[in-house]
Amino acid sequence: MQNAFEGVDANSWVHGSGAVSPVIVMGVSGCGKTTLGSALAERLNATFLDADDFHPEANVAKMRAGMPLSDVDRAPWLSALNRELRTRSAAGEAVVLACSALKKNYRAAISADLAQAHWIFLDGSFELIAARMRARPNHYMPESLLRSQFEALERPADAMTISIALSAAEQVDAALRGLQRHSPD
Repeated sequence: MQNAFEGVDANSWVHGSGAVSPVIVMGVSGCGKTTLGSALAERLNATFLDADDFHPEANVAKMRAGMPLSDVDRAPWLSALNRELRTRSAAGEAVVLACSALKKNYRAAISADLAQAHWIFLDGSFELIAARMRARPNHYMPESLLRSQFEALERPADAMTISIALSAAEQVDAALRGLQRHSPD
C-alpha cells in the first residue's frame, strides 16, 4: 500500500537561502505535544526537539515546586529556543519542536527571524488533559499548574488546530494533511 503522505517532506519547506521552516507543536502541558511531535518528526524524517529540554534548571525547580513561571523566567528559555531553531533552519535541518508557546508573544519570540514556522495547536478540554496528567508519572509539571496554563493560553489564530480526542495516529495523519496543504509544491 502506498503511503498517502509520501509527498510530505519537511525539506519541501526549503527557502531560497537554503533555510528550512520548522514545525512547532504547541499546547498546554499534558496535551500530547511530545507524542505528536516525535511521531511527526519520524514521518517527516526530521529532528525532534522538546522545549522542556531547554529550560534552565531554575525553571524546572520552580515548576516542580508547583510555581508557575513568570515572563522573566521564560525569556532566556524562549531566546534559547529561537536560537536553536534559527541555527538548525539556516543549516538546512528539518526540525519538529514540541513547545507550550501559550502566548502570542512567546510564539513571536520563538519564531523571530525565521522565514516561516508551521504551528500545530493541540486542543483539548481541561478535564481530559487533567486526567492524562494524573496518569503520567514522574513529570516535573504538576497537575496543579494546569489551570494556570489554561488561563495563560492565548489560542492561536494562525495555527493548524488538532483535537486531542483523536488517536495519536489520527493526529499525525491530520498534521501531515495540513502540512501538505501548506507545502509550496
